[in-house]
Order: sequence, then structure tokens, then C-alpha cells
Amino acid sequence: MTRSFVALLACVLTAGIGALSWATDGFRVVTSEGARRLAVERSPLPLPDVQMTDQNGHPFSLADYRGRTVLVDFIYTRCPTICGVLGDDFRNVLDLAYAGAADDIRLLSISFDSDNDDLQALQFYGDRYGAAAPRWRVAAPVDRDGLAVLLRSFGTVVIPDGIGGFLHSSAVYLVDPRGRLARILDPDAPSALFAVAARQVE
Repeated sequence: MTRSFVALLACVLTAGIGALSWATDGFRVVTSEGARRLAVERSPLPLPDVQMTDQNGHPFSLADYRGRTVLVDFIYTRCPTICGVLGDDFRNVLDLAYAGAADDIRLLSISFDSDNDDLQALQFYGDRYGAAAPRWRVAAPVDRDGLAVLLRSFGTVVIPDGIGGFLHSSAVYLVDPRGRLARILDPDAPSALFAVAARQVE
């Protein structure tokens, strides 16, 4: 192997690594979802003021949360898997918020199953996990157009699974006090979710 070949190989490798580093923002992201999360963190996105109804039948909108930090998840009340994890996580975050006197943190679980999640179903889900409005609302948009706007704005993917349920995103979304989508988080330890929300309040 000649020196010139070794030098050429080194140049090619250096250029390739540099290009990969640039494309992944210094190796911070390797997927389109990772890139979106990073983009949202750098430039929070304004959210539409969609009208919803909570588990008590009370109307509200996203604008009602201005001045507060909100953790949002998307669920359907018949979900046998990830929604239970999300419900448990939110219940624990709520406990941490009460213990830490974090009055400016709110939780919002939005149903995307408009065919089945009526007021009674929302109430049942809320009772199951200890959701009490207004600290934790379990809600549904008042119409399908509003639901479509919310799913698109948050970037939530929902796909019918062919057996009556859904495959859907499991992310937790942080909305900052200015009403912007500021972070996209994994349903991680409740303490981690609470810590990120609490930092927004400070």
C-alpha cells in the first residue's frame, strides 16, 4: 500500500466523517424523529388554539394554559399497552408536582379515538389514573378537524392496527408558558419528565 493511497484514504475517511457529523448535527441525531426533536428544542413551535372538552364536560382550549407549563400525551382509553404506561407516568408526575408545590405544571391527555372516547370513557380513564381537572385533564377535541390539526401540529402518528385499536406515538410533549411546543420527550422516568417541566417554570 503506497503512501499516496494511504493519504487519499485518510482524506476520504475524514471527509466522510465530517459529512456524517454535519448531517447528524455533531452525531446528535441519526433519525428524522431525532432531527425533529432537536429542531423543536432549538426553535419552539407555536400551537393552534384548538377547542376541547375535558372529562368533566367542561370546554377549554390550549390558550387557557398560557403562563403554565403543560405535559401533553395522546391516548385512547381502550389502549391495552403504552397508554397505561403514560397514565402511570402522569400520575407520578402529578404526585411530584404536588409534593414540590409546582402549581404551574399541568398535564393534558388528549384522546384521538373520536369514535369511541365519549365523556364517560374519558371519565373512566381519568378515574383509573387519578386525573383531576384542571391539574390533569383527559380531553377530546370537539370535532375531527380540531383533532387533525392537533395531531399534525404535535407531529403525532396514529395508525389503525386493523383489529380495532391503534399504533401510535408514545412521546410526551412539553408546551411552554408561551403556548409553544418546546420539547418532545420519551415516556421516561416520571422524575425526569417532572424535572424537564419544572425547569420551564423556573
